Amino acid sequence: MGLILFVVLGAIAGWIASMVAGTNQEQGTLSDIVLGIVGALVGGFIMNFFGQTGVTGFNFYSLFVAVLGAVVLLYVVRLFQRPHLG
Repeated sequence: MGLILFVVLGAIAGWIASMVAGTNQEQGTLSDIVLGIVGALVGGFIMNFFGQTGVTGFNFYSLFVAVLGAVVLLYVVRLFQRPHLG
């Protein structure tokens, strides 16, 4: 059951992050899930760096951490993408 909740948290966090970053039209549900899960890991690392706890379960704090990490991840990916010419 914990794995399913982690996937659900990842999907919600990835979707919110894609809405914040303006990439919602470019990615699908699977991308949102992967973005949210990786974002939770990145967000946990960021929060631990500042002396706070990372993802603690299925709650609003963990959702915040995952969204934070996913937005940072989207920003970093955009830095390394080539600009579209045309």
